[in-house]
Amino acid sequence: MDITIYHNPNCGTSRNTLALIRNAGIEPKVIEYLKTPPSRSQLKDMIAKAGLSVREAVREKGTPYADLGLDNPALTDVDLLDAMLEHPILINRPFVLTPLGARLCRPSEVVLDILPLPQKGAFAKEDGEPVIDAEGNRIA
Repeated sequence: MDITIYHNPNCGTSRNTLALIRNAGIEPKVIEYLKTPPSRSQLKDMIAKAGLSVREAVREKGTPYADLGLDNPALTDVDLLDAMLEHPILINRPFVLTPLGARLCRPSEVVLDILPLPQKGAFAKEDGEPVIDAEGNRIA
């Protein structure tokens, strides 16, 4: 299965998402988007495929969001995309693209909606929260 994750290795949610993909027995294409940001068309496409507005795809926490005045409701999608391309840290993460769909995987277990099940074994997040049981099934 061809899977791409727009990943930030410094983000726990992104690390958990990548680990869930690998727990499905899949080695994804990992794009560290802070080093290799998507193009404008790629960014627009993955936001649209994930069913989000551009504003919903902008990360506020730990970014220059407020300093750049991005909380201004008069800003257009073009303005927000320009800011995200100039400051890739503003791109919320992790985005995952698979043949089954695209998602902004917050929380990380959202990725399970676009991965084949069952998983290959038990899985718990970095904080110990169980997500997949020993039989490879999602824990509700």
